[in-house]
Amino acid sequence: MDPAQENAPTPAPAPAPAPKTNWADEADLADLGALGISDGAESKAEEATPVKPKPEKLNDEVETKIEKELVEGNSLYTSAKTFEELKISEPLLRGIYSEMKFERPSKIQAETLPLIMNPPHRNLVAQAHNGSGKTTCFVLGMLSRVNTSLHEPQALCVCPTRELALQNQAVLERMARFTQITSTCIIPPTENIKSSLRGHIHDQVIFGTPGSLERAILNDRNLDVQHLNVLVFDEADHMLDQNGFRDFSMKLLRRINKQAPSCQLLLFSATFSEKVKNFVSKSIPIANRVFVEKLELSLDVIKQYRVNCPTERAKFEVLKDRIYPIAEKLGQSIIFAESRRSVTELHEKLEADGHKCSSIHGGYKPDVRDKIIDEFRQGITRILISTDVLSRGFDVAQVTLVVNFDLPLARDYHKQPDYETYLHRIGRSGRFGRKGAAFNLVVTQEDTRMLTLIEEHFGKTIPPVAWDDDEAFEKVLKEAGLA
Repeated sequence: MDPAQENAPTPAPAPAPAPKTNWADEADLADLGALGISDGAESKAEEATPVKPKPEKLNDEVETKIEKELVEGNSLYTSAKTFEELKISEPLLRGIYSEMKFERPSKIQAETLPLIMNPPHRNLVAQAHNGSGKTTCFVLGMLSRVNTSLHEPQALCVCPTRELALQNQAVLERMARFTQITSTCIIPPTENIKSSLRGHIHDQVIFGTPGSLERAILNDRNLDVQHLNVLVFDEADHMLDQNGFRDFSMKLLRRINKQAPSCQLLLFSATFSEKVKNFVSKSIPIANRVFVEKLELSLDVIKQYRVNCPTERAKFEVLKDRIYPIAEKLGQSIIFAESRRSVTELHEKLEADGHKCSSIHGGYKPDVRDKIIDEFRQGITRILISTDVLSRGFDVAQVTLVVNFDLPLARDYHKQPDYETYLHRIGRSGRFGRKGAAFNLVVTQEDTRMLTLIEEHFGKTIPPVAWDDDEAFEKVLKEAGLA
């Protein structure tokens, strides 16, 4: 660890060691034919933190154009205008209406739930906006396939980060409140969350992160997958990306195909890069597909701005002297930096300047990460500095402002921006139909080129804001409906 990290203002967290990939020999894994899945490549990534979501208004109004490719055509499926049309059990309906406060299915729910819940239970690849109700789709799908008299795992949701696993489990617990269905979360243990891996696991719905699930299934052998009816990959683009968890995902699929060949596979994400789309098409050819057009994913409810700074020092001054005072008046804000070291250094500088904030990255211990996230969710801290560990699946309704202190770069080619991560980052604001804004701080010609590529990719102009003009910042936030 860098010396700077050890002197971080947060409680001196130590980096958690990355789990080793130690799956069974390939010879022990079956062919993927029964699931309609082909072979894939290898890679790794890191795990992260917990969240407990609140039911909110969905981003239905921005979700306008949906593309569907159905294996059997449209003859078997029709969109669901009400939850009753899906023949959901009475206890689950009570959870949907009284706990989740839903009135009707959102557009993505209306299109995908019939595909998930009705025979022949085909695999599904689905993409839709942040805040559109994707989590409800697969959570309701998992719950609807559970046989309550069988006390064995029947649905498994794999998440790239610990916070997303805990968040999804919290949604399921609310929705399943009036049922007898049990669930557990298999993630790296903390002082407060003891290991889920003691003895045979009998919970019917399982959430977990790759490293912990690997140990439970392969090493400890106390998570039996032979009764699985549904397997979900949340943030599936990352789970199937070469720079993400593709190796783990494909090996897990092979194992489940061997032990539960009729298991339904559900892939959900707000984004799918063309590379991942092509991989999915080749690897999972027999699947229904539901996509929102790329231009519809530009999140028009979030106003985006570029701030051209003459120097790196000016970049920090813009943050502390102009953006920070504004952020303290708004709801909550997230500042994204490119590395753990950058996050730590930025936190130290802001604290030294008298600004209260918190920071998080994948090197912090689970207990520390949990505490930081809980304080941010409770509003104890209002400004959070983070790496991309929180760019996906982190739902805090009061986040109205995102700052890209550093633009996201593609992992495999740093001369290109990471378009999907950019979309995920700014999508942390403007959740559930609320208004939001994003400031992109640029200094070098390379920064300018990167942001121009982002504009071209999404077909949106990102207007400039003068870096040294306080009134200009106030003006654009009024335009965004935030001031």
